[in-house]
Amino acid sequence: MEFVRVGDKLVNLHKVDRMVRQIFALRSEGLSQQEVADRLRLDRTFISRLETLGSVRRGGRIGLIAFPVSNKAELEELAARYGIESTLILSNRERWQMVEKVNGLDFLNKTFAIIEEMRQCDTVLVFCSTKWNRLAVALLDNDVITVEIGKSPMTEDVYVNPQTVESVLQPLVAAEAGEGKR
Repeated sequence: MEFVRVGDKLVNLHKVDRMVRQIFALRSEGLSQQEVADRLRLDRTFISRLETLGSVRRGGRIGLIAFPVSNKAELEELAARYGIESTLILSNRERWQMVEKVNGLDFLNKTFAIIEEMRQCDTVLVFCSTKWNRLAVALLDNDVITVEIGKSPMTEDVYVNPQTVESVLQPLVAAEAGEGKR
């Protein structure tokens, strides 16, 4: 047994290791964070933080960029259904508001934050004009799949068929599920 003194407490590292291993064993069996927390009388956020701490990479993360689109809500629902965590889906009006309602420095910071968020994805799907698709490929260092929805410059919203988005997403999700079985 290995012990560590922390202030006035004596911590049993073997007990900590055993508990962490039990948490991950239950999670790998398919129990939710809340179910594990309830079973072991822990706080769910503790389990979430442990998983984050031990995460080597966030595999299979997909991002979606689409603008200017007329069916934003429909695409957001599709993204949620497929577990896409990083999205930038804007109507033409919203993308102009993003520029007009902030000063230059705030806009630049927001732009870099979006780029950084999308760079955390393994794959980013981009449904934009030719110009923005090329820019996404140039700025992102991950796998970028582009679909042209119009010629630049685009001034009107475009309806992006959700079935088209799904036809691009399904092979990615299927490949990810196949990798998870290994």
